Amino acid sequence: MAITEFRAIRIHEVAPGKYDQQVASCRRDELPDYPLQIAVAHSSLNYKDALSAFGNRAITPVYPHIPGIDAVGVVVADKSGTFKPGQTLLVTGYDFGTSSAGGLAEYIAVPAQWATPLPAGLSTYESMALGTAGLTAALCVDKLLGSGAKPQDGEVLVTGATGGVGSIAVALLAKLGFRVAAVTGKLESTQFLTNLGAWKILDRETLSSTAHRKAMTKPKWAWAVDAVGGEILFNVVKSLAYGGAVAACGMIAGVQFQANVFPFILRGVSLLGVDSVTLPLAKKAAIWEMLASEWYIGEQLQKIAKEISLEQVPACLARLHRGHGIGRYVVKMAPV
Repeated sequence: MAITEFRAIRIHEVAPGKYDQQVASCRRDELPDYPLQIAVAHSSLNYKDALSAFGNRAITPVYPHIPGIDAVGVVVADKSGTFKPGQTLLVTGYDFGTSSAGGLAEYIAVPAQWATPLPAGLSTYESMALGTAGLTAALCVDKLLGSGAKPQDGEVLVTGATGGVGSIAVALLAKLGFRVAAVTGKLESTQFLTNLGAWKILDRETLSSTAHRKAMTKPKWAWAVDAVGGEILFNVVKSLAYGGAVAACGMIAGVQFQANVFPFILRGVSLLGVDSVTLPLAKKAAIWEMLASEWYIGEQLQKIAKEISLEQVPACLARLHRGHGIGRYVVKMAPV
């Protein structure tokens, strides 16, 4: 099946600093000249997609652009010989959807090195209900477990808990038996977080910069997942119990914070960086296998994710860009 025309979300700079997001009809020659061609079944929306859609040049340097850092679908052709037509593949990370055309499209073209087979046990919908957000959340949990985290150690804090990464981290940690304290600026979503397994809900203001002026605070959390960054991240570090760690993966609250060495040298805590973009494909595949087996949270994904059409994407991207998104948006493509 040859790709000729397809629909996609296309971002245009219509005036200096002003960007337009629309469903557009695209041609095959608008896709990158990569060997692996995939008919997309589902995609998803992430905060990075919203940044790209509203002109963040650090994310996407050149426009017009097709965003979307996640996709799952069926192989149409692979000139590299790595995959066979009909295989179902996942594509996340690398330059996909940032400097290269992404997954908010009915068809994509990518290097074979960006794709991994969809594990048995996950549907295409479930894989995109997880997407990069779920992969990142699972990598955070993997980092904490690798540092020795156990449910009996005490509470695990999750910041940005109503977002994509945070909500999946809450559900996954609860499944693994941890008592999760969920931090959110959307207290109206308390029931949403409780339904995911959160043991306690905290107002984001309790971790604001004005609430923690001391070099260290009383130890409260055995472990933590931080999906927001900024001063909140270091306020989490100051509040960790002896030997604890925080897995950090977000920057929505800022890319910088004022730090001191006391929590690190007096309590032996660790700040664990988490990357899901340039991570080796073998590690990604291993985490996807875990999400399809021991870490499967399919029932919880039904509470976290909402399916939308391609036509609904621009409005949902705007919602994410304003910080109003809750959970995950899964984009269903037209039948292929």
